[in-house]
Amino acid sequence: MVDTQVFHSNSALQVTEMAYRKVRAGHGSLRVRDLESEELHTASMELEWDMEKELEEPGLDRFQLECMDHQPVSSSSGGGMDPDLEPIQPSVSPHGRFERLQEDPNYVSRFTRSAPKGQIRNGTCLAKYLLAGMGVFALGLLIGRYAFSKEQVKVEPSADTDVLEKIVQGITAEKIQALQRDFDSLSDLPEESKVKYIAQRWEDLGLKNVKVTNHMALLSYPGPNLSTIIDTSRNQCYLPSGMRCDQPFASTTEPFAFAAYSAVGNLVAEVVDVQYGSPEDLRRVQASANVTNKIALLKLGQFPLLYKLSLLSEVGFGGCLLYVDPCDAPFGNKTFGVTLNPGGNLFSQEDSRSAGRDSRHNLTSLLVQPISASLAKLLLSAPAMGQGRPCISMAMPSASARKIINLTIENQASFKMVHNVIGYLKGKTNPDRYVLVGSRHGSWYEGALADWGNGSAVMTQIIASMTAQTRAGWQPDRTIVFCSWGGTSLGNIGSFEWGKENAVVLQSRAVAYVSLHSPVRAPGSLQATVSPSLKQLATDTQKRHLKSCRGGGCPGPNISSLQTPGDLSFFSNQLAVPTVEFTYPELPKTERAFFLSEAFTPPESSLRDTLDPAFELHENIAKITAEAILQLATDPVLPFYPLDIALDIQNKLKDDLLRRPDLLNMAASLRENSAFFQSEVMRPANDPKERDPAHVRMLNDVLRDLEKSFLIPNPPPGFSR
Repeated sequence: MVDTQVFHSNSALQVTEMAYRKVRAGHGSLRVRDLESEELHTASMELEWDMEKELEEPGLDRFQLECMDHQPVSSSSGGGMDPDLEPIQPSVSPHGRFERLQEDPNYVSRFTRSAPKGQIRNGTCLAKYLLAGMGVFALGLLIGRYAFSKEQVKVEPSADTDVLEKIVQGITAEKIQALQRDFDSLSDLPEESKVKYIAQRWEDLGLKNVKVTNHMALLSYPGPNLSTIIDTSRNQCYLPSGMRCDQPFASTTEPFAFAAYSAVGNLVAEVVDVQYGSPEDLRRVQASANVTNKIALLKLGQFPLLYKLSLLSEVGFGGCLLYVDPCDAPFGNKTFGVTLNPGGNLFSQEDSRSAGRDSRHNLTSLLVQPISASLAKLLLSAPAMGQGRPCISMAMPSASARKIINLTIENQASFKMVHNVIGYLKGKTNPDRYVLVGSRHGSWYEGALADWGNGSAVMTQIIASMTAQTRAGWQPDRTIVFCSWGGTSLGNIGSFEWGKENAVVLQSRAVAYVSLHSPVRAPGSLQATVSPSLKQLATDTQKRHLKSCRGGGCPGPNISSLQTPGDLSFFSNQLAVPTVEFTYPELPKTERAFFLSEAFTPPESSLRDTLDPAFELHENIAKITAEAILQLATDPVLPFYPLDIALDIQNKLKDDLLRRPDLLNMAASLRENSAFFQSEVMRPANDPKERDPAHVRMLNDVLRDLEKSFLIPNPPPGFSR
């Protein structure tokens, strides 16, 4: 599969480059006339182009033939033409008008005429040549001077730099904190009230065509009774947090620990330690015991949860207890929730009605339940719980006695409406190209403490700062689409359903997706998670803000191409839309810790008060994200770098234990082609004096579509690109 992807990506880049050269040769006359100055400049360039055609053909041909009519015919000339003359070139440049603006050293020699030999010109014809040449030369000087002066006006620094500074300066910690308080006041209200408030707030700020979309979906929740784990050897009943069932508890996070869309029921079976559930772990376990209908004790991390659950189901397990090893994450002993929904709404009301009232809507045959690390230690009979330096991972001792448990899961499901809020800031020159910006509203389940406010507050402050400039007459070049998603925690339902409904348009017009899923999770280092083609954008943006970075943790650019689960999943993995997200994460973006982000931990109000009391981290995120949005929405040439894609592939192949020489060779070839494309094909568009609007638009579409070559059809469960 990897062979095919790298080969297709390499071929796709070569074909794309050929197609780009071929198409632009036929677009020499296309122009975008938005401003009066550009119309004058275009007119002068068209006139200059017409003069060039007159010099080349057919005018010069007719002039030569007219002169030759008065000359004696030579027997060796084949019709009176000098055999030493090069044939007249066609009127259209071989490279098209766009590339003729490049510095081409071969261009002059390609159209140079050799001096005629052995042919006597009469005085009248020579005089015509001289007079015509002098006239054309003088006219060319005038046209060139006029065009150059207009070009100088065109390439003067635009006001966008000033607009960017004003937008960034308009974002303050105090304003974000005030918005956060407003959103916190809505935490106890149903989703419909939150959605109406967000939509009204955006309209008041100046967004146009603010819409609320509704999607009916099957949602999974904890049941009326809490799930339990009974140790039959001790006859002790435990809740997922590790508390005894017979002890009173005041914790409001206890129902938080459930696996959405798990099978429900009861299972009495032996507990088997499968560690991370990798294929190697399962082969080791199967070699020593029969695992049919047993309960796996599984660590979260290293591989996608859905992939590991599919392996457990294939080998015959009947249930699974999930936990986080304290050596992998500091929240190991907290309760947490997971979703088994790969994305979107997978059930319809019609199917439910036809199947009957008692039909169960499960996405796996396994009984799945998250538990705390302390309860896992008890069930494993482990000697330690993530202690020591280096940290000792939890594992069941080989001499440990078999432990039988009774697992009962009480989840329930019902159809409810999921809402999205969509607002538009319309573009001026390319309104049909979209930069998507997304955050979320809602919580893990109804009744849970909401943690949606910080992303919504940051995005609303960005909207307020941008619309303040639109009231002063500014517009982005491309349309910015602001999205607040519902149903995120249960499987990105809102973003998937809206994305699927608009997939045809988004696939051809979406430029990028900027995520504000959960911008501030912990104090620490600022990190960026991006698609490979946007690595340079993230690096440059972070560097510009390091000097003014306030609050904790700004040591330097920290960029990762590991995609984080969230609402960007549909756009990145289904449509190959390049994505970028800036966060203060709870965990570093490493291969080992990556899939730990699949766990939803309950927000703590006390932690929020100490996490960023002055909202300086929120301000940093808002400013950096706003700058990235503006670059994607206003840069004439999109800030995508093909070479970064090739470098990312090459680096990952070098670290892959399964790498092969043929794959490395193809990756090296892809790097060479990407470097040529970036340095030669993109060079004219990167020079303001050589830009042609029609060809820049076409080049932007080529850059945007490069990552589509790396989509994998039918990947294993949990995996994407």
